Amino acid sequence: MRIASIVLAAVFAAPAWAQESGPPAAAEVPPPPPIIEGDEVEPEVTIIKRGEDKVEEYRVNGRLYMIKVTPPHGVPYYLVDRKGEGQLERMDTLEPGTSVPMWVLKRW
Repeated sequence: MRIASIVLAAVFAAPAWAQESGPPAAAEVPPPPPIIEGDEVEPEVTIIKRGEDKVEEYRVNGRLYMIKVTPPHGVPYYLVDRKGEGQLERMDTLEPGTSVPMWVLKRW
């Protein structure tokens, strides 16, 4: 019985002895890639006053994708190009149900 308990203890202790003595060395994190000149990250916003309305046009790479119209009295509304075809659709809010931005990665 004594030999069986020693063998059993050795069997259960063997995985602990087989482990390395410490945590693995942390790999060095590479630096972030440099920002390429000419890549526009933020949209270009043009603010125009039409009568009493304030119109904000949002463009990326020269393409108009959203217009925000703020009347002097009332709630602002949005005209959004959801598919990128140049057809603007009216929206009262930019909340859930808004289309996710579809960025163009490459264009041939």
